Amino acid sequence: MGLAAPWGVRRQSGCLQFASTLYFQPVLAFLVGSVPPLWQAEIRLGLQEALVNAARHGNKLDPRKKITVEYCIQGEIFSWRITDQGEDVVDCFGGDCPLPDVFSEQGRGVFILYQIFDRVEWSGHTLYLEKHLTPGRCPFIL
Repeated sequence: MGLAAPWGVRRQSGCLQFASTLYFQPVLAFLVGSVPPLWQAEIRLGLQEALVNAARHGNKLDPRKKITVEYCIQGEIFSWRITDQGEDVVDCFGGDCPLPDVFSEQGRGVFILYQIFDRVEWSGHTLYLEKHLTPGRCPFIL
């Protein structure tokens, strides 16, 4: 029998699907609702970047296209799978994420994802994010 997370969550999972717009506040509030308060701002920032990428770059802000977010909490591991319905396949530069050009209009969101999450994986139109909330480990503060 495994140990329960210190905040009392053993396992929770589900799926959300919503129109591709930039209005994410209710979705973000729901997705971070089970995250311990100390980690909420960091996780919220990372999830917001991922959702903006899905809506803007994947679905081209087409409200007829959907974004799907599957989430799972298992002990101290929080994970999210974000899928868009875009036409272009995501091409990302893996875990060795260079700093974005300071004059570039793009690239900061992906950099932020690699700073916040412990695991970032891209597959076509699906982004997988995972965060291990280890007791005593301080969140990354931007």
